[in-house]
Amino acid sequence: MFYLTRKEQFNSAHKLYNPNWSREKNEEVFGPCANENWHGHNFDLFITVKGKPDPDTGFVMNAKDLGAIIKDKIIEKLDHKNLNLEVDFLKDKLCSVETIAFGIWNEMEKCLPENVQMHCVRLHETQKIYVEYFGE
Repeated sequence: MFYLTRKEQFNSAHKLYNPNWSREKNEEVFGPCANENWHGHNFDLFITVKGKPDPDTGFVMNAKDLGAIIKDKIIEKLDHKNLNLEVDFLKDKLCSVETIAFGIWNEMEKCLPENVQMHCVRLHETQKIYVEYFGE
């Protein structure tokens, strides 16, 4: 099995806020990330797919095609957007980095050629915090 990773970047705003909790509870749990006026991140996104190389090209998948899918299906939806309000696959969800990575996985999985599988979504929210999702 071979693994191909493509890195992209996007910038977005969000807030962490559970509507079932009081403002005080949200601030206690999420701190400044519960700011009513939102906050932003410069996200680094790594999408890794896996498969067997095509005998004619030697590719698991053409990296250019992978990049086009990521840009069209993910980056266009997330870049310079408010994740809580403007992104269809995050609507009515708590926009933690975990939830965002899960949503990206689900969007990507629908768009890959049948001989290619998702392996990992790695999403860096900051230089110190990132998540990796390998599917369920």
